[in-house]
Amino acid sequence: MREYLLTLCITAAVTYLLTGPVRKFAIVAGAMPEIRARDVHREPTPRLGGIAMFFGLCAGLLVADHLTNLSEVFEKSNEPRALLSGAALIWLIGVLDDKFEIDALIKLGGQMIAAGVMVVQGLTILWIPLPGVGTVALTQWQGTLLTVALVVITINAVNFVDGLDGLAAGMVCIAAAAFFMYAYRIWYSYGIEAAAPASLFAAILMGMCLGFLPHNMHPARIFMGDSGSMLIGLVLAAGAISVTGQVDPDVMKLFSGSERNAVHQMVPVYIPLLMPLTIIAIPAADLILAIVRRTWRGQSPFAADRGHLHHRLLEIGHSHSRAVLIMYFFSALIAFGALAYSVNAASMWIVLGVVFLSAIGLVLLLLPRFTPRAPRWAERFVPPRYRRHGSAVPAGETAVAEDEAAEEERVPVAAGVSGVNGATAVGPRSRTR
Repeated sequence: MREYLLTLCITAAVTYLLTGPVRKFAIVAGAMPEIRARDVHREPTPRLGGIAMFFGLCAGLLVADHLTNLSEVFEKSNEPRALLSGAALIWLIGVLDDKFEIDALIKLGGQMIAAGVMVVQGLTILWIPLPGVGTVALTQWQGTLLTVALVVITINAVNFVDGLDGLAAGMVCIAAAAFFMYAYRIWYSYGIEAAAPASLFAAILMGMCLGFLPHNMHPARIFMGDSGSMLIGLVLAAGAISVTGQVDPDVMKLFSGSERNAVHQMVPVYIPLLMPLTIIAIPAADLILAIVRRTWRGQSPFAADRGHLHHRLLEIGHSHSRAVLIMYFFSALIAFGALAYSVNAASMWIVLGVVFLSAIGLVLLLLPRFTPRAPRWAERFVPPRYRRHGSAVPAGETAVAEDEAAEEERVPVAAGVSGVNGATAVGPRSRTR
């Protein structure tokens, strides 16, 4: 665990330290579109944050390769090299798109080629466990098609939620944390070495997101762009593929005791089918709804619009930060709920806890304009917007309070348009006029 933690910290530190210079480079390179009336953000913001995230990925893999225990992952498996090859290709395509806005079909082809590169080097789905059937071995073509499909869907699902400051990085970080706990448990508890690469990928992905988030939280100083969103989507998919298609359920030797106990013990075997879906449940739902919505209107499925879930949260009155936190909440609820169920499927408390937290989330959605207020004794230590009305505010802070109040005001934008950072991974952006 200490080596995983060290790898995570090194990845986060490299990503964090490089994001500042990358921001300056993006401004000089002109990867900073002008503000339009339909954009969510208020100031011209550079892209290319994926450059720092990619070098963080490289640093994490390099450090892991020189650690005592994690170095065995590189010796026994070719999956880390496969990940690096696919990540380099998808990152390069994303950088070109952030700067030149390349064609949608070229991006889609690049995503498929990056997935194919990983398949050729051994990162592919070999079999899938099916309830009531058992382990089903896949042919080479079946495994390749399923792997490519999972990579492309995950990349675009992650990119679909990259519409608010800090949203995509935070949601992927939450998903990676849940996935790391699941993969590490399989590796540590059951002694299955095939789960070690997935644990490493999840730890590095958490570091990439944590290192980038301080620069990307509202108001964002830099966007990750397609170079970042497609990269973290690919890393997330690689971890899911590694566990789902490489870990043999029979190795867990869970068939013992009564039939009822065997069913409960087999839950960790079937969770790999659900965990990749739960960690991208909200992005995947947003992706499906967007395709249905656009095709129903007679538009292209990849035409950018302002009907995404996070945009609707803004339209009903939630602030930018509050909308992001609500999306975080539901992502964590789904991912960690599935994780808890995999640990103890027989506990009714888990189901009741998920239901209770879901009710709390619905209450938060129904109170979009609720603003917490600090106690009077703590008002001097919190921003002016959290102070009670009518309380004494120092003269020097009056202008600050007015500025923050003006900043909180947001003019609603009609549905049907999108911000710069709300385009799809395979769809063209609206060009700056």
